[in-house]
Amino acid sequence: MAVVIEREEWEIPSSAFYLLFASCFSSLFFFPFFSSRSSSFSLHSFEHAQASSFLRFQKGFLLVYSLASVTGGLQLVFGEDEFVRFGLSRDQIAFLFSAGPAVSLFIGSFTGIFSDITGPRKACLLYCVLHLFAGLLKCVNWLPFVWLASALVAIASSLFSFCFETWMVTEHEKQGHRMDLLTDTFWLMTFFESISLLGSQVLANVLTTDVQDRTSLALAAILAILGFLYIKRKWSKSQDTLVIWSYRKSFSSHVLRDKKIWALGWAQASIHFSTSIFWLLWAPTIVADGRDVQLSRLYPLFIGSRVLGSTMFRWFYDTSSPYYSQNSLTSAFAVACLALSIIAYDYQEIGVLIILFCIFNACVGFILPSLATLRTMYLPNEVRGGMISMSMGPANLAILLVLLAGAYDQAIVNSAIMAVSAFSLLTGCGCVHMLKRSIKHQSWHDL
Repeated sequence: MAVVIEREEWEIPSSAFYLLFASCFSSLFFFPFFSSRSSSFSLHSFEHAQASSFLRFQKGFLLVYSLASVTGGLQLVFGEDEFVRFGLSRDQIAFLFSAGPAVSLFIGSFTGIFSDITGPRKACLLYCVLHLFAGLLKCVNWLPFVWLASALVAIASSLFSFCFETWMVTEHEKQGHRMDLLTDTFWLMTFFESISLLGSQVLANVLTTDVQDRTSLALAAILAILGFLYIKRKWSKSQDTLVIWSYRKSFSSHVLRDKKIWALGWAQASIHFSTSIFWLLWAPTIVADGRDVQLSRLYPLFIGSRVLGSTMFRWFYDTSSPYYSQNSLTSAFAVACLALSIIAYDYQEIGVLIILFCIFNACVGFILPSLATLRTMYLPNEVRGGMISMSMGPANLAILLVLLAGAYDQAIVNSAIMAVSAFSLLTGCGCVHMLKRSIKHQSWHDL
């Protein structure tokens, strides 16, 4: 007589999604009523024509930025299933999957220098070209092509981390817009990127029937072409380029010899590393107790938490807000560190784990525009891309070691990896605190 083993299924309550949506809506809707200024674009600040010009510029940029985010999201839909369908073992998949961080480390770390020297326009065009070829290669059911496409996506992800931000800040200054308005665009970048990631998952679910279906990848290639054409039309004018020797001198002066930039770069690397570890370990951590969980319902919850964090940016960073605080970024790093530390210390109930992961993602949504604001305060635009890409090097190296030692050799348990991620956030918190002390007599918002 066969023994039937019933598996318990844990379901997330629908009220969690309604609560998250209500929180995001409230954060957006009620901020003008609590702020001492009703709008960032008031006529008391500058003329109506200038406000209209800024809005057109901001909307155009956010459009192409969202398009690029959707393109990148569609490329990451299948994840490791790209290799599972070839019948590879766990060790082989882990080894091939580590190609992404390896390529990001040895090639992606220098893409920022390419962007600074040739201009962000060419870097953004290269981003679209890489995704176009990656989408076409993945449509071919051949393992070497899939591996090559993964490497191209890794390089494109490195470009995405700085090229659009660099172009936006450069054009913002060239067009003469008010510098304090950059903070509005920074949090909107995180907001729209998160929304675009959700949209890419929805598109993939609608278009894809199984792992063999390549429709979503074909759509990614089409969107890459549209983005390429839009950028060509939008940036018809020539961009400033730098001579290599002058760039080396500027990079050495503003980046390598500046301790504040080292601290800022390490804080940036810590959040990049911890975010990557989260996306690697959140699923195995939640299902560790053996209960069935609908993981597909948790992804929108985590992304939605990041959206909420981005909307909270104005509440603590805008000087007109009653909750403005210069310690907000340090606190966000500390809270994110605490959330991961609790998860690493001991296993928690699934509901508690999800709450902690949501808190972590909300902190990430707040930290990303905050770091972009600090980069604008301390870093000249001519070396912005190089600084961002080089600061990702230590994080990519750590991710590569984690994949090889933890997933391939199975020498590190997941709790230890999560603890290392929490410790990296703690060091990032210390770096941000040092930065805050260095500007004791300077306005945090003096852009």
